[in-house]
Amino acid sequence: MAQRNIQQEFQDQFDDVVSRLQSKHFFQSDWDIASFAIFFIFIGMVLLLVILVLIRCCCCCCCEGDKPRRRKVGIDNMALEP
Repeated sequence: MAQRNIQQEFQDQFDDVVSRLQSKHFFQSDWDIASFAIFFIFIGMVLLLVILVLIRCCCCCCCEGDKPRRRKVGIDNMALEP
């Protein structure tokens, strides 16, 4: 009995998707459009951050030996010594 219910629900959802594709009316309300846009903005930001991390890692690995080491500039404050 449970198998039939699951199969019937799946068939109903599949028919709903097919009917939306045929009618070219993918969203039922403005909230569907807004949630779709927010979802893709989130995915885009995550992909952008991953790409930036990969670029940063590649630049650090490739150019690490080319950068000169920083030297200390200025004088030592001997008053801070114990």
